[in-house]
Amino acid sequence: MVKFLKDLTYKMPAEWEKQKSTWIAWPHNKTDWPNKFRFIPDVFGKIISKISKFQKINILIENKEKKEKIILFLRNYEINFRNVSFSVCKTDRVWVRDSFPIFVKNKVNKKILLNWKFNAWAKYKNFKYDNGICQKIKKKLNLKDVKPTIKNKRIVLEGGSIDVNGKGTLLTTLECLHSKVQERNPGFKRKDYENIFKKFLGVGNVIWLNKGIAGDDTHGHVDDIARFVDEKKIFIASENNKRDINHKPLKENYQIVNKFNKKNKFKIIKIPMPSAKFIQGVRVPASYLNFYIANKLVLVPTFKDRKDKNVIKIFKKHFKNRNVVPIDCSKLIWGFGAVHCMTQQEPI
Repeated sequence: MVKFLKDLTYKMPAEWEKQKSTWIAWPHNKTDWPNKFRFIPDVFGKIISKISKFQKINILIENKEKKEKIILFLRNYEINFRNVSFSVCKTDRVWVRDSFPIFVKNKVNKKILLNWKFNAWAKYKNFKYDNGICQKIKKKLNLKDVKPTIKNKRIVLEGGSIDVNGKGTLLTTLECLHSKVQERNPGFKRKDYENIFKKFLGVGNVIWLNKGIAGDDTHGHVDDIARFVDEKKIFIASENNKRDINHKPLKENYQIVNKFNKKNKFKIIKIPMPSAKFIQGVRVPASYLNFYIANKLVLVPTFKDRKDKNVIKIFKKHFKNRNVVPIDCSKLIWGFGAVHCMTQQEPI
């Protein structure tokens, strides 16, 4: 495996590796949270407060005029403004896990931006600004970008559809990448994706899970159901309620991981799902797996659920060298995303 990694052109660092900063986008699209947008800036304020204590955080804003208003709002929170910077970069939505370029390292350990095509999960029509984020960011950071292509066609790939351990293994789902529903790359086969993962992310082993969770408008993102927490440890979502629609697909995913793990290379830890959450009659994709690992923190979404406290205990057991911080996402999830969806790490 060591030789395999040395032979690769690019490698995507794991999320827990040392970060230079976190990137987020300030919320502005009120249609993403119908009747509840007024609650959303507060969630962002709390997250910025937690991250800024320990590392730099970059915030994408619509225009210069908004900056002073946002700063004024953020003064209501304990924020280390020396670690906060703003970049004018229009966005359609805040979900930079998917719209932002992915940072990888080349053979000489230099950062490169992977400029994937973004088409709003092959679901929404407004994605022009999100698809142009990389062009703005590469100029700001003075970094080179690479546009992954196959047969002269740019490849669509969202950060939330994959998870890596930084040592050659990747988690993803068939529902997201190999389905005719919300099809990102028509005609792609599993082998095509595996070749792409190898070439651009430094991945030799792909764990193909089956389906994601109910309510997920991305159609099967893996960052709601299974995540690496270190090189040899996987958190995987579990639903014990047999009447819940998530019970069967999550059980199947657990079986797939166990089958892949015959040699016990990975330690697998079940994370319970919160009870089914509905907002205005719509089921939302509430999951504790949508956490974000920063340098000294792990931000864990909570949902005013009776399982919240127990899940936080599980996280504390497995993240002994980081502060585990619960973030109330009971309103944020109405936009069909939580903490991981709205963040993107920049490695050193």
